[in-house]
Amino acid sequence: MVSNKDDRQIIAQNKKAQHDYFVLETYEAGIELFGTEVKSIRKGRVNLKDSWCSIDGGEIFVNGMHVSPYEQGNIFNRDPMRVKRLLMHKREINRLFGVTKQQGLTLIPLSVYFLKGRAKIEVGLCKGKKNYDKRDVAAKKDAQREIERNFKERY
Repeated sequence: MVSNKDDRQIIAQNKKAQHDYFVLETYEAGIELFGTEVKSIRKGRVNLKDSWCSIDGGEIFVNGMHVSPYEQGNIFNRDPMRVKRLLMHKREINRLFGVTKQQGLTLIPLSVYFLKGRAKIEVGLCKGKKNYDKRDVAAKKDAQREIERNFKERY
């Protein structure tokens, strides 16, 4: 059975990544979490801003992802900023490692969601934008808004 994006229950998105990077490819990965972290993510208490992924020893990790401690938790609450391991196939990890080293691309978490009850993260293979790229994108958005505004006034 093929899962659709409609089955996703999106918890958090990294909107800054869309502003700072060109997303070339996206990958889905599971997250290795502990019980209270899952409960906290279900409540939407996760922040992806300024987070990135690294590959070390044939494993992929997400750094800088903040998962707030669960309020009803106890001594088993984990450090909110701890490095979390991502679950991907070895073949995908090796491919990503090669691409990031050769082409100078970056792995950025784009969103956290639940799919069939399991926490997943969408990781993007990204290329950094220059300031003139960001201005160009902003100018195109403004022009599109202006076109839509004029279209609404006429019809």
